[in-house]
Amino acid sequence: MPSRDIVEDFAKRLEDGDFVGAIETYYTPDAATYENNAAPTVGREKLAAKERGVLAAFKEVKAVRIGPSLIEGNHVATRWTFSFTNAEGVIRTMDEIAWQTWRGDQLIEERFYYDPKQLGR
Repeated sequence: MPSRDIVEDFAKRLEDGDFVGAIETYYTPDAATYENNAAPTVGREKLAAKERGVLAAFKEVKAVRIGPSLIEGNHVATRWTFSFTNAEGVIRTMDEIAWQTWRGDQLIEERFYYDPKQLGR
């Protein structure tokens, strides 16, 4: 079970824009993430590379946590709003729920639930 301090540090890194650092610090080497019901991306290195690609595609990416992260045993649920600013300055926002499974203080699985239509608005 992750400690509240670990979950808070993980969330703060995202809010500070250190998305890749959060992956490198807290994900296990064999961690997997799932975007809605898509096939998983597996492996910390692949996850960090994917995140670098997302960040390179935008001028700015911001994360804001909505309310507290809820911790129950090895599971953590967090509601997020992400803002993506493209090169022309157009901002798109997306609300998302992240459902995480932790092994101690390391994240082993994360599932993201969101409506992809949000980014087209």
